Amino acid sequence: MTALLAAPVISPAQDAATEERLNKLSAQIDVLIEAKEAQNKKIDALETQVRDLQSQLNKPSGNYASAEDLKQLAEAVEKVDKKRQADSERVVSELEKLGKTLGGGGGGGHRTTVVAPEVKTPIDPAAPHFEYTVQAGDTPSAIVKAYRDKNIKVTLQQILAANPGLKPESLKVGQKIIIPAPQ
Repeated sequence: MTALLAAPVISPAQDAATEERLNKLSAQIDVLIEAKEAQNKKIDALETQVRDLQSQLNKPSGNYASAEDLKQLAEAVEKVDKKRQADSERVVSELEKLGKTLGGGGGGGHRTTVVAPEVKTPIDPAAPHFEYTVQAGDTPSAIVKAYRDKNIKVTLQQILAANPGLKPESLKVGQKIIIPAPQ
Protein backbone atom coordinates (compact mmCIF):
# COMPACT_ATOMS: atom_id res chain seq x y z
CA MET A 1 0.00 0.00 0.00
CA THR A 2 2.70 2.35 0.76
CA ALA A 3 3.99 1.65 -2.60
CA LEU A 4 0.71 2.56 -4.11
CA LEU A 5 0.48 5.70 -2.09
CA ALA A 6 4.01 6.70 -3.12
CA ALA A 7 3.41 5.96 -6.81
CA PRO A 8 1.20 8.98 -7.44
CA VAL A 9 3.85 11.25 -5.82
CA ILE A 10 6.67 9.84 -7.94
CA SER A 11 4.65 10.04 -11.15
CA PRO A 12 4.14 13.82 -11.18
CA ALA A 13 7.83 14.33 -10.37
CA GLN A 14 8.82 12.08 -13.26
CA ASP A 15 6.32 13.83 -15.48
CA ALA A 16 7.86 17.21 -14.63
CA ALA A 17 11.40 15.98 -15.43
CA THR A 18 10.25 14.41 -18.68
CA GLU A 19 8.40 17.55 -19.62
CA GLU A 20 11.50 19.63 -18.91
CA ARG A 21 13.57 17.32 -21.12
CA LEU A 22 10.95 17.58 -23.85
CA ASN A 23 11.04 21.38 -23.63
CA LYS A 24 14.87 21.36 -23.94
CA LEU A 25 14.76 19.01 -26.92
CA SER A 26 12.06 21.12 -28.54
CA ALA A 27 14.15 24.28 -28.03
CA GLN A 28 17.21 22.55 -29.54
CA ILE A 29 15.13 21.41 -32.52
CA ASP A 30 13.91 25.01 -33.00
CA VAL A 31 17.53 26.29 -32.93
CA LEU A 32 18.56 23.65 -35.50
CA ILE A 33 15.62 24.58 -37.74
CA GLU A 34 16.56 28.29 -37.55
CA ALA A 35 20.22 27.46 -38.35
CA LYS A 36 19.10 25.37 -41.33
CA GLU A 37 16.94 28.23 -42.62
CA ALA A 38 19.88 30.66 -42.27
CA GLN A 39 22.13 28.28 -44.21
CA ASN A 40 19.49 27.90 -46.93
CA LYS A 41 19.37 31.72 -47.26
CA LYS A 42 23.17 31.88 -47.56
CA ILE A 43 23.14 29.12 -50.16
CA ASP A 44 20.49 30.98 -52.15
CA ALA A 45 22.57 34.20 -51.98
CA LEU A 46 25.68 32.33 -53.16
CA GLU A 47 23.75 30.74 -56.04
CA THR A 48 22.57 34.21 -57.10
CA GLN A 49 26.15 35.52 -57.00
CA VAL A 50 27.41 32.57 -59.07
CA ARG A 51 24.68 33.16 -61.68
CA ASP A 52 25.58 36.87 -61.84
CA LEU A 53 29.27 36.07 -62.28
CA GLN A 54 28.51 33.56 -65.03
CA SER A 55 26.39 36.09 -66.89
CA GLN A 56 29.18 38.69 -66.57
CA LEU A 57 31.67 36.23 -68.04
CA ASN A 58 29.43 35.66 -71.04
CA LYS A 59 29.10 39.40 -71.78
CA PRO A 60 31.86 41.36 -73.61
CA SER A 61 34.07 43.02 -71.04
CA GLY A 62 34.41 46.38 -72.76
CA ASN A 63 38.21 46.20 -72.57
CA TYR A 64 38.74 46.84 -76.25
CA ALA A 65 39.91 49.84 -78.22
CA SER A 66 37.61 51.66 -80.56
CA ALA A 67 38.68 52.89 -83.99
CA GLU A 68 38.95 56.40 -82.54
CA ASP A 69 41.25 55.13 -79.76
CA LEU A 70 43.49 53.48 -82.35
CA LYS A 71 43.56 56.64 -84.45
CA GLN A 72 44.59 58.73 -81.43
CA LEU A 73 47.30 56.20 -80.57
CA ALA A 74 48.62 56.28 -84.16
CA GLU A 75 48.74 60.09 -84.06
CA ALA A 76 50.61 60.04 -80.75
CA VAL A 77 53.13 57.52 -82.09
CA GLU A 78 53.59 59.65 -85.22
CA LYS A 79 54.27 62.74 -83.08
CA VAL A 80 56.82 60.85 -81.00
CA ASP A 81 58.50 59.54 -84.16
CA LYS A 82 58.72 63.04 -85.66
CA LYS A 83 60.28 64.34 -82.45
CA ARG A 84 62.73 61.41 -82.49
CA GLN A 85 63.73 62.21 -86.07
CA ALA A 86 64.14 65.92 -85.26
CA ASP A 87 66.29 65.02 -82.25
CA SER A 88 68.36 62.68 -84.38
CA GLU A 89 68.94 65.39 -86.97
CA ARG A 90 69.87 67.85 -84.23
CA VAL A 91 72.38 65.37 -82.78
CA VAL A 92 73.93 64.79 -86.22
CA SER A 93 74.16 68.53 -86.77
CA GLU A 94 75.84 69.05 -83.40
CA LEU A 95 78.26 66.19 -84.09
CA GLU A 96 79.17 67.73 -87.44
CA LYS A 97 79.80 71.10 -85.77
CA LEU A 98 81.90 69.37 -83.14
CA GLY A 99 83.79 67.45 -85.82
CA LYS A 100 84.55 70.67 -87.70
CA THR A 101 85.68 72.31 -84.49
CA LEU A 102 87.95 69.40 -83.62
CA GLY A 103 89.25 69.17 -87.19
CA GLY A 104 90.23 72.86 -87.24
CA GLY A 105 91.65 72.95 -83.70
CA GLY A 106 94.50 70.64 -84.61
CA GLY A 107 95.51 69.18 -81.43
CA GLY A 108 96.19 66.33 -79.39
CA GLY A 109 95.11 62.78 -79.77
CA HIS A 110 93.78 60.37 -82.29
CA ARG A 111 90.49 61.28 -83.87
CA THR A 112 88.21 58.48 -84.93
CA THR A 113 85.43 60.51 -86.57
CA VAL A 114 85.70 61.59 -90.13
CA VAL A 115 84.29 64.86 -91.38
CA ALA A 116 82.18 64.04 -94.40
CA PRO A 117 84.37 64.19 -97.50
CA GLU A 118 83.62 66.64 -100.22
CA VAL A 119 82.73 64.78 -103.35
CA LYS A 120 84.24 66.28 -106.49
CA THR A 121 83.19 65.57 -110.03
CA PRO A 122 85.37 62.98 -111.69
CA ILE A 123 88.35 64.61 -113.39
CA ASP A 124 88.99 62.19 -116.23
CA PRO A 125 85.85 60.96 -118.02
CA ALA A 126 87.72 57.88 -119.23
CA ALA A 127 88.54 56.82 -115.66
CA PRO A 128 85.84 58.26 -113.37
CA HIS A 129 87.08 58.95 -109.87
CA PHE A 130 86.93 61.40 -106.98
CA GLU A 131 89.84 63.09 -105.25
CA TYR A 132 89.87 63.15 -101.49
CA THR A 133 92.23 65.17 -99.31
CA VAL A 134 93.24 63.30 -96.16
CA GLN A 135 92.35 65.07 -92.94
CA ALA A 136 93.68 64.61 -89.42
CA GLY A 137 92.61 61.30 -87.90
CA ASP A 138 91.42 59.76 -91.19
CA THR A 139 91.83 56.05 -91.79
CA PRO A 140 91.10 54.26 -95.07
CA SER A 141 88.17 52.38 -93.51
CA ALA A 142 86.71 55.64 -92.13
CA ILE A 143 87.01 57.24 -95.58
CA VAL A 144 85.23 54.23 -97.14
CA LYS A 145 82.46 54.55 -94.56
CA ALA A 146 82.10 58.30 -95.19
CA TYR A 147 81.70 57.72 -98.93
CA ARG A 148 79.24 54.89 -98.35
CA ASP A 149 77.24 57.21 -96.11
CA LYS A 150 76.97 59.49 -99.18
CA ASN A 151 75.71 56.46 -101.15
CA ILE A 152 78.95 56.03 -103.11
CA LYS A 153 79.75 52.34 -102.95
CA VAL A 154 83.48 51.82 -102.73
CA THR A 155 85.66 49.25 -100.96
CA LEU A 156 89.02 49.52 -99.28
CA GLN A 157 90.49 47.18 -101.91
CA GLN A 158 89.28 49.50 -104.70
CA ILE A 159 90.92 52.52 -103.02
CA LEU A 160 94.21 50.64 -102.54
CA ALA A 161 94.14 49.46 -106.18
CA ALA A 162 93.52 53.03 -107.42
CA ASN A 163 96.41 54.35 -105.28
CA PRO A 164 99.46 52.12 -105.90
CA GLY A 165 101.99 52.42 -103.12
CA LEU A 166 99.44 53.82 -100.64
CA LYS A 167 100.10 52.54 -97.14
CA PRO A 168 96.94 52.72 -95.00
CA GLU A 169 98.94 53.04 -91.77
CA SER A 170 100.88 56.08 -93.00
CA LEU A 171 98.30 58.49 -94.40
CA LYS A 172 99.38 62.13 -94.17
CA VAL A 173 97.18 65.18 -93.64
CA GLY A 174 96.77 67.00 -96.96
CA GLN A 175 97.65 63.91 -99.03
CA LYS A 176 95.34 63.45 -102.03
CA ILE A 177 94.01 59.99 -102.75
CA ILE A 178 91.88 58.73 -105.59
CA ILE A 179 88.47 57.25 -104.81
CA PRO A 180 87.20 55.22 -107.78
CA ALA A 181 83.67 56.12 -108.84
CA PRO A 182 81.21 53.26 -108.91
CA GLN A 183 80.66 51.72 -112.34
